[in-house]
Amino acid sequence: MRAGDAATDDGRTLTVRVPLTVRKRGGRKQVVMPEGACWGQPRPRVDNTMVKAIARAHRWKRLMESGRFASVTELAEAEKINQSYLCRVLRLTLLAPDIVEMILDGRQPVGLQMDALLRPFPSEWMAQRQHILDR
Repeated sequence: MRAGDAATDDGRTLTVRVPLTVRKRGGRKQVVMPEGACWGQPRPRVDNTMVKAIARAHRWKRLMESGRFASVTELAEAEKINQSYLCRVLRLTLLAPDIVEMILDGRQPVGLQMDALLRPFPSEWMAQRQHILDR
C-alpha cells in the first residue's frame, strides 16, 4: 500500500485517490486526464450540436438548389429562424470533407466548438485545415 491510500480496519475496503480535472465542454462535464497520464485511448465524443448543424446546412442547401425557395430570406421565414443564423449555418456546406468526417466520427479537436464553426473560415480546404484543426 502507498502513502495516501487508505484501508479500513477489516482490510476489505481500499480508497485510492486519483488526480483529475473536470472541464465544461458544450454544456457537459468532461474528465481530463492529468499531464503525462496514459489511460488508454479515449472514446470519440460526437458533438451532436455540430452534427445537427451540418445536417441542417446540407438540407437547406438542397432546398435552395431544388428551387423550392428562391432566396435565403424565404427559407429563413419558412424555417422560422433568423436569416443571419441560416447564412452562418449554410456556410458549413463549404467545409472540407475530411473535416466533416472528423466531426461526424467525433474525432474533431478538443478545442473545436460550434461557435468557432459559425465564424467565417477560409473557403480553400487546405486553409480550412490550418484554421480549424490547428486549435
